[in-house]
Amino acid sequence: MPVTGARPFRFRGFPLPDLPTLPTLPAFLTPSALPALPPLSALPALLALPSLPALPRLPSLAALHAKAAGRISLALLKSTALELAILAGHLVLYPSGIAQERRTAPVQPPPDAPRLPADDRPPVLLLHGFIDNRSVFVLLRRALAQDGGRRVESLNYSPLTCDIPAAAELLGRHVEELCERTGHRRVDIVGHSLGGLIARYYAQRLGGDIRVRTLVTLGTPHAGTRVAPLADAHPIVRQMRPGSAVIEELREPAPDCRTQFVSFWSDLDQIMDPRETACVDHPDLLAQNIRVTGIGHLALPVHPAVANGVRQALDLTNPGTDARQEPGGLTVA
Repeated sequence: MPVTGARPFRFRGFPLPDLPTLPTLPAFLTPSALPALPPLSALPALLALPSLPALPRLPSLAALHAKAAGRISLALLKSTALELAILAGHLVLYPSGIAQERRTAPVQPPPDAPRLPADDRPPVLLLHGFIDNRSVFVLLRRALAQDGGRRVESLNYSPLTCDIPAAAELLGRHVEELCERTGHRRVDIVGHSLGGLIARYYAQRLGGDIRVRTLVTLGTPHAGTRVAPLADAHPIVRQMRPGSAVIEELREPAPDCRTQFVSFWSDLDQIMDPRETACVDHPDLLAQNIRVTGIGHLALPVHPAVANGVRQALDLTNPGTDARQEPGGLTVA
């Protein structure tokens, strides 16, 4: 139904003001409207840092490892070749050392002979290692004997020896005889490998420290060695194992031991497992451990540098005390 009285609606237009015209979009984005940017070819020059010095090129970890391994391999190769040469020479000399050394009393000078200053240094007794004899000390004995006429003797213990304490008792009887024959109250002992362990047992466990002033050991398994497990068939080898009754006895307190110890150990000794087992490590003992580099087990009683180190150790009045002042020892080869 139409609404009465309503006026018809009419649209009336209102005029809008004129707006300024905008430039077209292509014209607005023209390169002339943007700031000038450097070309991409100049980017490396912008990123260069001329103020920083050039850093040195460091070798890679793999290169360092290969270099160290090469040095160790070369040293091990030289050491093995030297060990084989020494073994061949020792096999030739071995028969000459089977017999026990002849014991002679010191020759007394005539009454009218001029008196020379008496050598108050103790005599030196050399003690060989397992399945060996005194022939292993041919070069070392000569080096020590030439040092001012020092008296040097060697002792062969039986190759059938199967017990370290029994061998130590035999050593004790010989030391007493040597002191009586030479008139000295004390002796010095140089022991190679097992010989050093026998001498230590005598000095530390059997009261031998009264007679032994200085004990020098060369490649001696003071804490036991694990090398060659198949050799356990021999009883004396079992006594040289870590944890054996003999090794545990040597770990026991020894507060009154007067013997001073000097131990030479090699970083390429294949008989010592681990290598540091050849070091004397006991809180009650005066001990100096001297590291030898570049040679093996058989070379220790043969190498001239070791012989010189042994001579120097025996010339010291208190080598163990001096070691406390310089605990790092020295390298002699």
